[in-house]
Formats: sequence, structure tokens, C-alpha cells
Amino acid sequence: MAAEVGPKKDNWIENTRAYLGDIRSEMKRVTWPNRQQVQSTTVVVILSVFIFALYFKIVDQLIQETVVRADAYLVK
Repeated sequence: MAAEVGPKKDNWIENTRAYLGDIRSEMKRVTWPNRQQVQSTTVVVILSVFIFALYFKIVDQLIQETVVRADAYLVK
């Protein structure tokens, strides 16, 4: 019972082989997207990036304008 609590002293080569074998079996179960799915999701990602960039540019301009106006108001 005490031996079960302690750390395992297996061979690291065996552990590595088992790990790589598990990876190989998991990768066989993966459902890979076809070319059309990859292209359509890529278009969605690119459009999303541009939409968010535009949104952040507008918000940045509003904040910048607010700060400039507040600074001009405080200087007077």
C-alpha cells in the first residue's frame, strides 16, 4: 500500500512511447475540416478582424477627442 502512494519509477522511454501512442490514436479520431470549410471560416475571421479594428478605431478617436477637449477646457 505504501508503494502505491510514492512516485512511479517507470522508464521515461516507456512513458514517452505510451504518450506518443495516445496522441496518435487521438489524432486518428479527429474530424478534419475540408477545404471549403477552412476557406469559409477564414473569411469570417478576416472580416471579424476588420470589423473589430474599425470599432476600436472609432472608440479610440472618441476617447482621444474627449481627452483633447477636456484638456483644452482645463487649460482655460
